[in-house]
Amino acid sequence: MSWPKHWSAGANYHTVIDQGSYLTGLRNSALLAVPTILAVLLGSMAAWAYARSDSRTLRFAYYTSALSTVLPPAIIPTIYVLTQLGLNGSRLGYMLVIAGTRLGVVIFLATGFVRTLPHDFEEAAQLDGANKWQIHWRIVLPVLTPVLFTGAVMLIISVWNDFYFALFRLRGSQAATLPLTLYSFASSATHGVSWNLVFAHVVLTSLPLVLVHLALQRRVLAGPTEGGVTG
Repeated sequence: MSWPKHWSAGANYHTVIDQGSYLTGLRNSALLAVPTILAVLLGSMAAWAYARSDSRTLRFAYYTSALSTVLPPAIIPTIYVLTQLGLNGSRLGYMLVIAGTRLGVVIFLATGFVRTLPHDFEEAAQLDGANKWQIHWRIVLPVLTPVLFTGAVMLIISVWNDFYFALFRLRGSQAATLPLTLYSFASSATHGVSWNLVFAHVVLTSLPLVLVHLALQRRVLAGPTEGGVTG
């Protein structure tokens, strides 16, 4: 065991970018991470409704939503529904699936957080004439920012690393995400796997998430800390 005698790091990364469809995968992965914003907003609304209601129906709906965090989405029914809608294999169809399947994570994190918040601010805003939307947008949502930020980071990492469902729901090389481009690049070698190029692709695939984490790590750590008293 020793260090390599010939270093070709620059050539390896250049080959990955030039021949490994890295820029295409990076664009698609960044685009498909956008639906996490929709999941965060819808999840915060649902969490507020679940936390402030004593209805058994809503309580059952909450447990069903929370259960979705541990149960994997069904592939065949999802593909059937997307096919009927004419969205199977498209980016839009995959975005809708992402927003729907990741919604339970945000609901699970935010509901317990909302339950610990006092009703005073919401009641004061209601006395001032604010409607439900204004109360949520101006009172509840700013308070939920730490836990929603943490949930968004978790969702982005999950979507960024998704391979199994993207393999079935995205068609064509132009719609491939980074995990799919990495898989295609690694399996296209005719004389065995070029591990130097594969690992260079892995580094480039992980690099955007690492940079985002380094830039926002304080907020990521603050979210679980501020919401640690929830139950």
